[in-house]
Amino acid sequence: MDRLKSTVSKVRQRDEMAEDTAIEVVLQRSGLTFIVPPDKSILQVLIDEAVDPLYDCQRGECGICQVAVLEGIPDHRDHILSDEERASNKVMQICVSRSKTPRLVIDL
Repeated sequence: MDRLKSTVSKVRQRDEMAEDTAIEVVLQRSGLTFIVPPDKSILQVLIDEAVDPLYDCQRGECGICQVAVLEGIPDHRDHILSDEERASNKVMQICVSRSKTPRLVIDL
C-alpha cells in the first residue's frame, strides 16, 4: 500500500509541475524582484541571484526556509505545514512551494 501511495504522490507531483508557469516574486524588505521559471524553485532562483536565505533540506520537510507571504496565494507543496497553516496562506516553504497567482510578495 505504501508503494502505491508513493507512486500516486509522484504522479500528482509531476502533473502539478507540468502545469507550472513562470511567477514574479518580490522580496519586500530588499525591494528585489525575480522571475521564477517553471523548472526552478523560488529558493533556487534566490541562490542563483546571490540572495542568501536560510534553508536546509530543500524538500519541504524541515521548515528552515519558511517565509511570510505578504501578497499572493502560495501553492503549498511542503510536508511540514498543518492544514490550518496552509489555509491561512500566511507562510510558505520557498524550497518547494510556488504560487497560484502570477505575483507573490514575500517577507525577505
